[in-house]
Amino acid sequence: MLDDFLVRAALAGVGVAVAAGLLGCFVVWRRMAYFGDATAHAAILGVALALLFDVSVFAGVGVVALGMALCIYGMSGRDEAVDTRLGVLAHSALALGLVAVTLVPGQRIDLDGYLFGDVLTVTRPDLAIIWSATAIVALVLWRHWSAMLTATLSADLAYAAGIDPRRQSLILTLLMAAVVAVAMKVVGALLITALLIIPAATARKYAQTPERMALLAVAIGALCAIAGLRIALVFDTPVGPTIICSAALTFLLSTIGEQLRRIGI
Repeated sequence: MLDDFLVRAALAGVGVAVAAGLLGCFVVWRRMAYFGDATAHAAILGVALALLFDVSVFAGVGVVALGMALCIYGMSGRDEAVDTRLGVLAHSALALGLVAVTLVPGQRIDLDGYLFGDVLTVTRPDLAIIWSATAIVALVLWRHWSAMLTATLSADLAYAAGIDPRRQSLILTLLMAAVVAVAMKVVGALLITALLIIPAATARKYAQTPERMALLAVAIGALCAIAGLRIALVFDTPVGPTIICSAALTFLLSTIGEQLRRIGI
């Protein structure tokens, strides 16, 4: 079954959607969208390093995303200028990565595939890496769910409960680096944050508990991944951006439905 490239593409999309849906809830709750952008934009530099040293792209992107995540963690909570520094860091890393990729000797590189994803070229080893990362994200979040929720709600409450909120923030930041590394193949460096935010933001409108929001975000992300793949094949559009467009349309429809419900229609 895995010899069919469409099946591999669908499984890759669903796998990334599961990890992004779970982690995206905390990104929305903690307003960490800019953190996601900074980590994702640095991924292009990881591609350049992977090609230069002839190692797996997953490995190169993972190392750079991890380094960026640790930099973000070190800067967070210091002062009000963090957003400015993150903006400088994110776009500088993206620009440096784009320049570095073009300077790698002896390589003809399809930048569109790294910027917007190329899920139709997913291989069996890629699938194994994607689903392994998804399993790790799910297991870590399951183990730390209560502590992370408490730290998200209030740092003071977390300290009172014997929970170190900085440690929980570090775990989330490292998980984000893992999701960036595997999601790049599906939606590309420029659209990873959208996959983290949009399903979670849509689920937030209909969920009464954090657990339901997480499960609903996973379901929405997986359905949008499959729908986006199908629409891209029918209309011959790029798969990664089409997946995000499907998620954005879902968010738009949910917002319209919410407004109609409020006015009693």
